[in-house]
Amino acid sequence: MILAALIRKEFVEIRRDPVTLALAVVMPLVLLFLFGYGISLDVEDVRLAVLDHDRSQASAELVERFTSSTYFRRVADPRSPGEAADALDRGRATVVLVVPPEYSRDLARGRPASVQVLVDGSFSVIGLIVSNYVNTIVSEHSMGLARRALAVRGVAAPPEVRVATRVWYNAPMKTVNYIVPGLFAVLLLAFPPMLTALSIVREKERGTIEQVYVSPIRPAVYILGKILPYAAIAFGEMLLVLAVGTLWFEIPLRGSLALLLAASLVYVFVTVGIGVFVSTSTHTQVAAVFLSLVATLMPSVLFSGFLFPIATMPYVMQLYTYAFPARYFTDVSRDLFLKGVGLEYIWGNLVLLALYAAVLFAAASLRFRKKVA
Repeated sequence: MILAALIRKEFVEIRRDPVTLALAVVMPLVLLFLFGYGISLDVEDVRLAVLDHDRSQASAELVERFTSSTYFRRVADPRSPGEAADALDRGRATVVLVVPPEYSRDLARGRPASVQVLVDGSFSVIGLIVSNYVNTIVSEHSMGLARRALAVRGVAAPPEVRVATRVWYNAPMKTVNYIVPGLFAVLLLAFPPMLTALSIVREKERGTIEQVYVSPIRPAVYILGKILPYAAIAFGEMLLVLAVGTLWFEIPLRGSLALLLAASLVYVFVTVGIGVFVSTSTHTQVAAVFLSLVATLMPSVLFSGFLFPIATMPYVMQLYTYAFPARYFTDVSRDLFLKGVGLEYIWGNLVLLALYAAVLFAAASLRFRKKVA
């Protein structure tokens, strides 16, 4: 059978280039560890400066609320507003807690007491998270004071607003649980297309492609013979990355493993299809590698929702993200890992990925023109 012969031939070519094959296996693991450990949106060990004008037991209790949490670390005690501003300017502190001199007196008289919090908002995401931490701690401390006043003095406590917060899908709020499932889409779109892009171009440079031009092999069969071996390698790569991601980083898979593997297989054909299409459009290995990286790696990081939420992008850029398959598989992967959804929630993305693969296969077959040597 012609297709089987082409597949065997391609595996022989792959076996003769062990360095490239080794890089295809090792580099995804290297990136997995780099991204898994190097990227974190969790905010801990926030540098706290305390400007306490009151210096009372009441203010000390408030400060203790901050320092006893796992989020704040007291690093400075400025003596003036100027020193507090300087601590923020120089980056020595991320937050400054300012306690006014009338703080304890207002509490003793049963009047509302206020404090000021200065937050470094240079990195807006961090600033927003830190502000939420501060509001939560102050609110809990205020409710504690109200209950104490009612129990000790019989003073009627002010009305309380009780907030019960529940976090769905990623209850520990660990960044790695969010990063790693999205990383699968990036890794599969980084290396398989590059390897596949070299397949046809390598034969063009060596001149062996002329034998294909004069053979009775149809373009679709030849392209399929190129796709299947690299699809098998890419799927093995996915299994390796999946095993390391779930076992080493302990990412819980709440959905169906079979469904995830099926979705990965569809995505694999998309990734190798991109490589084959690039291979039919270029004539040198350097151009093939460059074009495959430009068309896959950078868009998969920027426009897949891997690092930056698509909803926060400008509307035009949100529309632009639909052109990249990593967007669809990122949604599928995170839905299965974090939400544990079923096929009824992800079938739309799977259909789009299947159409993407079919279009790439057809386009590569059309671009491959048989020529007489």
